[in-house]
Amino acid sequence: MSKFQVAYIPVGVPTFHLESAQVEFEKSIKTISSITEDGVYPDKMLLSIDDLCSFLDTIDPGLVILQNITFANSAYASEVLKRFSCPVLLWTLREPVIDGGRLRLNSLTGAYSAANALMSFRDGNFEYIFGGPDEEKVKAKLQAAVKAAKLKQDLTQLKMASVGHTPQGFGFGRALDIDMLNTFGVTLDSIEARELIDQAKAYTDEDCEEYLKEMKGCTVGLEKTPDQNLKDFARLCKAYKDYVVNNNIGALSSRCWPDFFTAFGTPVCAVLAMLNDLGVAASCEADAYGALSMYMGMNLTGNAVFFGDPVSLDEEENTITYWHCGTAACSLAHPAEGAQIGVHPNRKIGPAMDFGCKPCEKVTIFRVGRKADGSFRFFLSSGEALDKPKQFIGTSVVVKTKNASIDVVNQSVLDGWEPHFAVIYGDVKAELEILGHMLGIEICEY
Repeated sequence: MSKFQVAYIPVGVPTFHLESAQVEFEKSIKTISSITEDGVYPDKMLLSIDDLCSFLDTIDPGLVILQNITFANSAYASEVLKRFSCPVLLWTLREPVIDGGRLRLNSLTGAYSAANALMSFRDGNFEYIFGGPDEEKVKAKLQAAVKAAKLKQDLTQLKMASVGHTPQGFGFGRALDIDMLNTFGVTLDSIEARELIDQAKAYTDEDCEEYLKEMKGCTVGLEKTPDQNLKDFARLCKAYKDYVVNNNIGALSSRCWPDFFTAFGTPVCAVLAMLNDLGVAASCEADAYGALSMYMGMNLTGNAVFFGDPVSLDEEENTITYWHCGTAACSLAHPAEGAQIGVHPNRKIGPAMDFGCKPCEKVTIFRVGRKADGSFRFFLSSGEALDKPKQFIGTSVVVKTKNASIDVVNQSVLDGWEPHFAVIYGDVKAELEILGHMLGIEICEY
């Protein structure tokens, strides 16, 4: 895979006011350069098909920003579209002056011509923005489109793993490798949970010392865990980390109960937490689409993502509590309490993470969902992670939703969403909307 490129393609004709166009050309390059280091730019405005083709010969873009620097007929857009299949953002400039005199740019008419070609080539699958390079809404849309396109390309390089099968009744998280590859470009491997359990059993205590030291350094209360469970936890850590590193895994979903309690005697919860802190999106209950949702959030923010069930609703506070048994990354723990270690709430065996998550002014609730007909959809909702203590044994985060929490719950239940969601620390709603559009996936906002 070639390096990700954002190609700025300013097209036009020389019969308009080129002094005004040159000003917009220079401003546009400055704006795009402030957003991404991956931009590629022509030395001059592309005012003929020959100039356009010469520039197109030099690039291999992951995103095209097609700008009508002046009016240009649809032949310009068609030349771009016949060469590249990457996402396109069509950008229209404002007229710089309206004074009863000459039409300087006529960018908007050019946009209609380009959009007509895009509809024919792409069936309307492109992004659009109107405005000047100094406008904040333009910068925000450009930044979101760049991040979404980069994530789309990164997905084609992602290798995921399913560790074990989903438990009975949890089939919503079970993924087929061909579906992952066809829709997202993701390669999905599979391994039985017993293979990693057997590998863990084969390690010596000395093999795994570093993992206990690492966990003691970032958690609180690990010493309360029985010695045998600590040793088994360290063995599982090494087994999972070795598998991830040796197989270049960027995200995984793992079976957890009952196998790790019955066949191994120690939960995998804290191991998955460790992986999330290492930047490997790791979901429990073998939810592959949950892990994929987490990966997307981690890719866009650079931070760990919370994974859990919606378990409690408070209409007066306008909140939804998301919770799970104990897989949250240590970095998500409230700083006042730290990443506390406890036991699994049902099996009473540790170590498992046991804390309330840190607050965040803006979070995005997200899920890659699958409908009964096999097609995919994105769940999107916005809110704030409140400064709240642990709500139940395990890990939890209380989200004050932007829209009425009772409406979010009522409608998402009626719409048949899966019970696992990613709470992403950051506002990446725009990026995920654009990504869904780029992938041809339905967006469901709540």
